[in-house]
Amino acid sequence: MKDKLLKQAEREHSSKQKVVALLVEGVFFLDVLPVMLVKLSSWLDQLLHLSTYAFKPIRAVIGWLFIIGGFLFALWSIYVQFTIGKGTPAPVMATQKLIVQRPYNYCRNPMALGTIILYLGIAILIGSLSAFGLVMLGAIFLLTYIKFIEEKEMELRFGEDYRQYRQQTPFLIPRLWHRK
Repeated sequence: MKDKLLKQAEREHSSKQKVVALLVEGVFFLDVLPVMLVKLSSWLDQLLHLSTYAFKPIRAVIGWLFIIGGFLFALWSIYVQFTIGKGTPAPVMATQKLIVQRPYNYCRNPMALGTIILYLGIAILIGSLSAFGLVMLGAIFLLTYIKFIEEKEMELRFGEDYRQYRQQTPFLIPRLWHRK
């Protein structure tokens, strides 16, 4: 299993293949999942008799700030994976290099952080408690996967360099300063 994982991660892909992978992922994470979140949370809100929380204008401003901020932070980390890491967020087209530059020196998982913030923005925007709960549940699953699967794979691929990076860089909550 370990050898197969390493062999897959070391496989290089063309820029065209990586762009296609990014487009497919983009459609899924920016179209399919948000629509599913809105529809499922609406259904759950009705089922559980939950009303939307008030302050619609404030919700809209805060929601859009979270959506835009989370999107830009995640996009920045994807761009760095593509350009510096020579890969994509997709495990089948993993980065070829360990990335320790911004935004990966703020936290080890800036793409996950940006994505969680983006989806929280959607939950705030639509004013749904069940959407908030679904985002938190999704975040727990994502972060558990990253902690117990992805970090083990990164350690296999990058060895001592990754162990040192992991020791120096927070998992998810960014520090207010960054390493040089």
